[in-house]
Amino acid sequence: MKRIAIGGMRHETNTFAPTPADYDAFSVLSAEPSPLEGEALLTRLRGANIPVQGALDRLQALGHDCVPLIWAAASPSAHVTEDAFERIIGRLVQRLREAGPVDGVLLDLHGAMVCTHLDDGEGEILGRVRAVVGPGVPITVSLDLHANVTRRMFELADAITIFRTYPHVDSARTGERAADLLHAMLVSGQRPHKAFAAFDYLTSLPSQCTTIAPARDLYQRLELVQAQSGVSLDFGMGFAMADIAECGMTLLAYGPDAGRTQAAFEEMAEAIRAAEADFVTEALPPAEAVRRAIAATAATATIAPGQAGRPVILADTQDNPGAGGDGNTTGLLQALIDAAAPSAVLALLIDADAAAKAHALGPGARAPFRLGASADRPGGGPVEGVFEVERLGDGDIHCTGPMFAGWHLQLGPMACLRHLASGVRVVLASRKFQAADQALLRHVGVEPSQQALLALKSSVHFRNDFEAIASEVMIVKSPGPCTLDPADLHWRRLRPGVRLGPLGPVHQPA
Repeated sequence: MKRIAIGGMRHETNTFAPTPADYDAFSVLSAEPSPLEGEALLTRLRGANIPVQGALDRLQALGHDCVPLIWAAASPSAHVTEDAFERIIGRLVQRLREAGPVDGVLLDLHGAMVCTHLDDGEGEILGRVRAVVGPGVPITVSLDLHANVTRRMFELADAITIFRTYPHVDSARTGERAADLLHAMLVSGQRPHKAFAAFDYLTSLPSQCTTIAPARDLYQRLELVQAQSGVSLDFGMGFAMADIAECGMTLLAYGPDAGRTQAAFEEMAEAIRAAEADFVTEALPPAEAVRRAIAATAATATIAPGQAGRPVILADTQDNPGAGGDGNTTGLLQALIDAAAPSAVLALLIDADAAAKAHALGPGARAPFRLGASADRPGGGPVEGVFEVERLGDGDIHCTGPMFAGWHLQLGPMACLRHLASGVRVVLASRKFQAADQALLRHVGVEPSQQALLALKSSVHFRNDFEAIASEVMIVKSPGPCTLDPADLHWRRLRPGVRLGPLGPVHQPA
């Protein structure tokens, strides 16, 4: 039995997004109970598909004594404030010191956290932890698939594991792999040989989906090379909305000897370089996407009540709460209303004021509503019209899809409204969360499979639960802060020479 300190802090930072993550964003997050400290970390996340829980389960199964530090997570947004970072990480380091000597450390981090006072949040965390435990204690880390892995992170950690699926159905499994690597080091007393590379082109979130090519094929190749070589390989796809020098895709390798490690690493690196052109993604403007969706649904028979169908899904990727959006832009909603799209539902529109008004009015009420972002935010301004309140919900939701199984959400007052003139329905929530689980719609009486068209504020995670019922998926480029094309962003800190998208223009700082 070894004493393993375990903790972490997770945040995906869109430096171009409107809303920062202060301390309250971590303490009242709807999707994950955080921050968790001490014994609460050992009990509160049981059954959840989260890396820290996967690591805990694996370490305890291996007979180790887990020393809980602190774990915190917040929804993606703009920069993490200095106050939030220092309070959470300050407490993590304090608990690590108080724990006394430990034999190893396992950290559950995201890999794309940017703070108001530093660009490399995870590198700073690793630096502070390493300063406490010294160079002789092994540290392993689990990261999100969208991690921007920096050279400092690579050098300070003895091994890093990264999600291999997007939607992230292997979150807990990634924590287990980090635990296995740490256990192997503790048993052998040896650190693995390492290799690292950063690539020179950026990719958008929709193109990183691992259920479709090219990402699907690259991760299949990675698994094959790993099995044949015995080398642990991890491919970080990067988060191309974080304006830092080291933003982008990375490849990491950990192996028993230098020769095999380097050979497996080079084989995989060449496959990633060769896949660049395949990452080009088609995205449609809202009106065109709605027109195509209506045409596609018109070709199918009308769905009878209670009968499952195959809806067309429109992914409102540029207002994805899972990438820093606030879930309140209205460009796609306005396009649906303008076209009077039949049997169409948009979810989730985050508007606490409108949800509160719906609850005050009650089911069956008809009244003017003003939905969505204010006119001074990108996204087209609010949508105004007369809506009927069809159904209300308290936002207390247990997710049922593969990725979010075990998650208990608290989204505040929710409602389903129907626009009287067009018939388009809108699912409102008070706290932001991307539309990535069918339970979110069922909570307010909308059965997803019985709709002709589903407009979902999500980039890829919706696929974990909705792709199986969809007849077609279209990516929509509607105004919002989660910019699809890296070439559309005004970069200030990105290193020169990186292509802004696959086959895109080369970045040259002004």
